[in-house]
Amino acid sequence: MINTLLGKIFGTKNEREIKRLMPRVVAINALEPEVQKLSDEQLRAKTDEFRKRIQDRLSRIADEPDSDPDRVKQLEDERLQAANEVLAEILNEAFAVVREAGRRVLNMRHFDVQLIGGMVLHKGTISEMKTGEGKTLVATLPVYLNALTGRGVHVVTVNDYLAKRDSEWMGQLYRFLGLTVGVIVHDLDDQQRRDAYAADVTYGTNNEFGFDYLRDNMKFDLKDCVQRGHNFAIVDEVDSILIDEARTPLIISGASEESTDKYARVNRIIPKLVRGEEIPGPPGEPAQMTGDYVVDEKHRNATVTDEGWEKVEQLLGIGNIADPENWDLKHHVETAVKAHSLYHRDVEYVVKDGEVIIVDEFTGRLMPGRRWSDGLHQAVEAKEGVKIERENQTLATITFQNYFRMYKKLAGMTGTAETEAAEFAKIYNLDVLVIPTNKPLLRIENADLVYRTEKEKYFASADEIQKLNQAGQPVLVGTTSIEKSERLSDQLKKKGIKHVVLNAKYHEKEAEIVAQAGRKGMVTIATNMAGRGTDILLGGNPEFMAKQECVKKGVAQTLRAAQGKIQVGVDDSKSTVWYYAGNEYVVPTDQWNEVFARYKQQTDGEHDEVTATGGLFILGTERHEARRIDNQLRGRAGRQGDPGASRFYLSLEDDLMRIFAKEWVSNLLQRLGMEEGVPIESRLISRRIEKAQQAVEAQHFEARKHLLEYDDVMNKQREAVYGLRRQLLEGVDQKDLILEDYVAGILSELLDQYCAAKTHPADWDIKSLKDAIFTRFGVDILAEGIKAETLNRQELGDAIFDRLKARYDAKEKLIGPEAMRYHERMIMLSVLDQQWKDHLLNMDHLKEGIGLRGYGQKDPLVEYKRESFDMFEAMMQSFQEDAVRYLYLMQIIGRGDIAAVGAVGGGLQDHDQGGPTGVPVIHSGGGTDGNGRRAPRAVATSMDDLEEAFQRRKRRELEQARMAGAGDRQPVQQVVRSGAKIGRNDPCPCGSGKKYKKCCGAGA
Repeated sequence: MINTLLGKIFGTKNEREIKRLMPRVVAINALEPEVQKLSDEQLRAKTDEFRKRIQDRLSRIADEPDSDPDRVKQLEDERLQAANEVLAEILNEAFAVVREAGRRVLNMRHFDVQLIGGMVLHKGTISEMKTGEGKTLVATLPVYLNALTGRGVHVVTVNDYLAKRDSEWMGQLYRFLGLTVGVIVHDLDDQQRRDAYAADVTYGTNNEFGFDYLRDNMKFDLKDCVQRGHNFAIVDEVDSILIDEARTPLIISGASEESTDKYARVNRIIPKLVRGEEIPGPPGEPAQMTGDYVVDEKHRNATVTDEGWEKVEQLLGIGNIADPENWDLKHHVETAVKAHSLYHRDVEYVVKDGEVIIVDEFTGRLMPGRRWSDGLHQAVEAKEGVKIERENQTLATITFQNYFRMYKKLAGMTGTAETEAAEFAKIYNLDVLVIPTNKPLLRIENADLVYRTEKEKYFASADEIQKLNQAGQPVLVGTTSIEKSERLSDQLKKKGIKHVVLNAKYHEKEAEIVAQAGRKGMVTIATNMAGRGTDILLGGNPEFMAKQECVKKGVAQTLRAAQGKIQVGVDDSKSTVWYYAGNEYVVPTDQWNEVFARYKQQTDGEHDEVTATGGLFILGTERHEARRIDNQLRGRAGRQGDPGASRFYLSLEDDLMRIFAKEWVSNLLQRLGMEEGVPIESRLISRRIEKAQQAVEAQHFEARKHLLEYDDVMNKQREAVYGLRRQLLEGVDQKDLILEDYVAGILSELLDQYCAAKTHPADWDIKSLKDAIFTRFGVDILAEGIKAETLNRQELGDAIFDRLKARYDAKEKLIGPEAMRYHERMIMLSVLDQQWKDHLLNMDHLKEGIGLRGYGQKDPLVEYKRESFDMFEAMMQSFQEDAVRYLYLMQIIGRGDIAAVGAVGGGLQDHDQGGPTGVPVIHSGGGTDGNGRRAPRAVATSMDDLEEAFQRRKRRELEQARMAGAGDRQPVQQVVRSGAKIGRNDPCPCGSGKKYKKCCGAGA
C-alpha cells in the first residue's frame, strides 16, 4: 500500500531509472545531424578512432608478464575498469554512429526507446521489451560499443536458426562499421569455431557456447582450444535460457561398460504393476497408498508401495529387493515406473527414426543429442521398443548458471522477465528494467473462460476459431503439447477450417509459418510461442513472401551454408544476400527490390483489412505452468501499436487446474451452478490460477536453486582442475610444483605414517618407510647411504628429499629439460583427466544417495559439501601420487650410447633393462606437447606408449564430445593404432605392478 502510494508520488524505481537515461538519449539525438553528414568511409573510420581512444587509455597501464598471479589479476581488473570508463565516455558518439549505420545499411533507424534498451544492456542489466519492439536491433548498440575493446562479444540465442539469421542480418551493420562477425552452429570443425570466436562479434546458441567451454577443457593441445575468454555476453530470450533451460546441466558423456539387457528385463514387468493412489489418513497419521505404485504429478515423482516391491521380487525372480546385490535393479524399476507413468510420447518426447528425442517443455522444440541421465532415457527407449543406447558416464559437466556467471559482464533481453526478477537478482546478480513501448499498447486481454471438461473446452475453442475465421480475423492458437495441437487440428479439419500446425515435429519451417500468422483469415496452431523470434506482421510478412518466390523461381542462387566466420563474397552494391531455410542466397538487388516492393504493396493493403477486423487474436487452450510463457503468447498480438486481443480457454481437467487448484475452483464452480457446455468467466478464477502458477514457479525456482547449490560445490573443484589443466596446456614449468609440493607432500605423509613426530626413533618403522619410498619413487634409501638411526626426524626427511631431488635431476639430465617438461605435462594431464572422470562418477553416486541423510536429521547439502570435499582431497592426493610415481619410475630406453649411468650413491640404473620396477621396455614415437610442438625424441622412454594411449583415448572422447548437443550425428572415425598393442593381461607400463586392464587400461 505504502509502496504503491510512494510510486505514484515519486515514480517507481523502474520509471526513475528510465528518466535518468533520458539526458543521454537527448545527447545522442543532438549528434544525429552531424553524423548524417559523414560519408560511408568517414562513418567507418569512426571505429578506428574509438579503438585508438580505448588503446591510448589502456596503454597507460604497465604490462608485467612476469608478475605473480595476484598482481596479474590486479592489472587485469585495472584494464577492465579503464576500458569501462572510456566506453562510458564514447557511448553517445558510438550509439549515434550505430543508429546512422542501421539507417543506411538495414533501412532501420533506432527509436529513442531502443537507445534506452541499448544503454540498459551495456550496463549489464536485463532489458524487458515487448514483442515487436526490435530487440535484435537494440543489441547492435551495446555489441558494437563493447566489441571496440577487441575482447570479443557473444550474442546468445535460443536456436541455430536465430543465430544464423541474426548474424547475417545484423552482420551487415557490423561489417559496414569494420567489425568482424562469426557464428557458432552445429557441425563446425575446430578451425571454423576458432575463427568464429576470434571475430569481434560471435553469435551462437547457449548449448554451443557451453559445450565448447567443456570441450576446450578436455583437450590436450592448447592450439586446439577454440574459445578466447568470457568478456561480455548478451543473452536473447534471457528468461528461456537462464531460467527454463537452467534446470538441466550441460553434460558431455561417454558410453559406460554396463549392459543394456537389464532395461528390457525390467520394462517387461512394469505393465503388470497396478497404479494406485494416495489416500490422506486422519490428522497426525501417514497417508495410505493403494496399488503397486503411486504417482505424484505435482512433484514429478513415482513411489513403489511395499506390495509393489513384493510383486516386483516375484516377477523378476529375485530375493529381497533391498539387498545390496539388488540395489541396481531397484533403481531401474523406480526409473522404469517413472518412464511409464510420467513421460508420455508426443508430450515429453517424440520417437523419430528409431530414436527417442526429448521435446523442450518450454519451447516445444526437439532437442536431438540431449539425453536424460540416470538411466531414464534408456528406460523410455525400452518402453518404446527402440534400440537402447548404453548408459553414459559423465566426462565433463557444468550448469548454465555457472557457465554464464564466468562472463565479466552479462546482459539479457526478453519480452517477459519481470515475473522472474527475484531469481535473476539472486542467481546472476542481474537487475530487470522494463523499457516503455514505442507506441501505446492496444491489445485487449479478455478474462479466462473455464469449462467443466476438456472436451467442452475444445469444442468451444473450435467454434470461436470458426467464428473469427469467417470474419477474416487471423488467429494464433497456443497449446502446451504436440498431442493437444493435433487434437485441436483434427477438430478444425472436421469443420473445414484451413490452418497450419507449428510444433516440435515441423520446427524446420517454423519461422516461415509464424511470419504469415498475421495474414487475413489465417489460423496457426503453435505448441508454444517461446523463443520463436520472428515478427508477426498484420497482413503478412513481405520479406518472407519475397524470399519464397525468389527461391521457388530460381532467381536466388545458393551462396553457402551459413557457418563459421561470415565473409560476404559478393559485390554489395549489385547483389543482396539473405538467409533462408538453412542456406544463404544471393540475388541481384534490382530483382529483389522489384519482388519485395510488389509483396509490400500487397501486405500493406491486407494490413488495413486485418486491422479493421480487430488485429491478431491470441487463443490459449491451456495455461502454462509459468506466467511468462502465457505472457509471451499474448505478446504476439498488438506489436507497434497494432490492435489485437487474447483469451484463454480452460477446463477443470487441465493439468494446472487438476494438480494445483482443482478443489478450490471445483467447489466455487459448483456453487455458481456450472452447466455442461456453459463456461464461467471470472476475474476471481483468473487470479486464483495466477496464484497456482506462482506456486509452480516457486517450486521450479527451488529445483534450480537446489541444482545450483550442488553444482556450486562442484564448481570450485572444476575451477581448480581446469585451472591446473590450463597451466599445463600453456606450458607453465611444473618442476618446482612436482618437487616442492607433490614430492615433499608425499614424503611428509610417509614420515607421519612410519616415523611419527611423537614416536621414539627406536620405534620408527624404517623397513616400511624404505618399501613405501621404493614403491613410489624407485629409490632405495638404504642403498643411497641414509642411516636413519643416526638422524633425527627433520634430518631424515631432508636427506631423503635431497636424494629424491637428485634422482629427478639426474633423469632430467639424461633426457634433456625440454623432453622432461613434455613428459611432466603429458603424464600430469593423463592422470588428472582420468582421476577427474572417476571423481565425476563418484560425485554422481554421492548425489544419488545423499538425500537419504535427511532421515538421519542431517542436512543433505552440508553432508554433500563435507563428503565431496573429502573426495576431492583424496582425488588430488591420488593424482599427485600417481603423477610422481609415473615420472620417477619412467625408464630411459632406446639411445644406443647410454650405458648404465650412475647417480648420487649409484642408485640410478636407467638403461635397456627394465629395471627393478617391472616397467616393460617399449619403443614408440609420436605425440605433441600442450602447445602443438612435436615432443623431443632424442631419448625414448617407457612412458611413450602410455602417453600415446592417453592421446588416443582423449581423441575418442573428444570425438564423442564434438557431437554433444548436436542434431546431426556423424559416424565416429576409427582411430588407427600406430604402436605395438599392450595386452590386457600384460604388466602396466606405468610401473604400478598391476595388470594393464586393472590399471591404466581400465578407461582405455
